[in-house]
Amino acid sequence: MTDSRLPSSASPAWPRRRFLRAGAASMLAPSLPLAALAADGKPAAAWPSRPVTVLVGFPGGSSPDLTARLLAERLREATGASFVVENRPGAAGNIAAAALARATDHHTISVMINGNMTIARMLNPQLTFDPLTAFAPIALVGTAPYVLATPAALAQGLDAAGWLAKARAEGSRWNYGSPGVGTVAHLGMELIKSRLGLAPVHVPYQGNPQALQALLAGEIQLSLLPPALALAQQKAGKVALIGITSAKANPLTGDLPTLQSLGAQGLDLEVWNAIAAPAGMPEAVQAQLRKITAEVLASAPVRQKLLEQGWVVGGAEGDTSADALRRRIAADTEALGAIIREQNIRIGG
Repeated sequence: MTDSRLPSSASPAWPRRRFLRAGAASMLAPSLPLAALAADGKPAAAWPSRPVTVLVGFPGGSSPDLTARLLAERLREATGASFVVENRPGAAGNIAAAALARATDHHTISVMINGNMTIARMLNPQLTFDPLTAFAPIALVGTAPYVLATPAALAQGLDAAGWLAKARAEGSRWNYGSPGVGTVAHLGMELIKSRLGLAPVHVPYQGNPQALQALLAGEIQLSLLPPALALAQQKAGKVALIGITSAKANPLTGDLPTLQSLGAQGLDLEVWNAIAAPAGMPEAVQAQLRKITAEVLASAPVRQKLLEQGWVVGGAEGDTSADALRRRIAADTEALGAIIREQNIRIGG
């Protein structure tokens, strides 16, 4: 009788091939919601177990909105769950921030900017939330410096040092514009004034586009602008760019000098956006969300998309961790809070 059994060395071949095919298929499929570990080390309920709301405090088409929609799509791909962007514009992002602080469903997160996570309560003590205790930092998404810009005619024939000397001599006869009282651009300019010995008078506008138009019309003589706006106008020959507010050179702004190198001692200020969750979200869920977000932000296509939107992922250090975000929160709260207290700046209420 012929022995129909396979040789012992071949017997595992079919199960092994079947296992490899199954493993390859699972790698191609979207990840399923994973079970987090509860505090006692036992598996907790899978998260997300329902659609996740991503709050944005600014209108559709704004920079935070574009970032949120990009990340929501990638988080959906990573988890297999829906991440739905919900715009709640108003009060410089604080309407959405207040909604995040109130959320208790463990399925609400937000893409936020500096002020909403740092100085919001200092500027408006009547806010219903304290950003330093209401939110759990999840990830630092991206950073960008501001660029100090002036009408091209005011810098003709001058280098940066020469222009700064002219600005000092003009004193309060010059005005500067910002996108509003209490914005990072407003407070950042006040920091620059104190560290470079400048004295232009603040003129608030409704947003960066309006401040830029005033600059081009000669109504103001300087302004801090986002890199995309500033570089486009420099290319058109309409503005001159003096320097950037970050402590290090930035890929968004090429070889522009830092204002710190021009004498603004210790100045290191950037606009940034981040992912935050309510402080009451369980630690196990926070940890899982941080892990998934870190993987998404490590993706080369995502990093390139964010760069095209005007963000350097994780800043100069490339660090998107919650700890990096905590350090940003602490640094901005200290630096901007000092200006707020010194000048008694308040909004709302």
